[in-house]
Amino acid sequence: MDSTTYILNRGSEWYCGAMKKPELIHEEAKRSGTEPGTAADQMDRAVNRLLRALRCGHPAKLPGLGTITPGRSWVFRQEPHDR
Repeated sequence: MDSTTYILNRGSEWYCGAMKKPELIHEEAKRSGTEPGTAADQMDRAVNRLLRALRCGHPAKLPGLGTITPGRSWVFRQEPHDR
């Protein structure tokens, strides 16, 4: 399985780096206090919802990050961050 770049919110800090899916699931399970199987199911549902929206031509919101709007040229609009 290839590594993929993921962005994680670890408490008050953001992490961006290459992780394999099992590593990402482990991190999410630890962060949310759930079992790895539950975290994997939640992650799969979230990714499937995003893909379904984009394939139907609808924008997909990534909470805390921004919105992807599909079209001839896809656009990512970043959410403003309070600092």
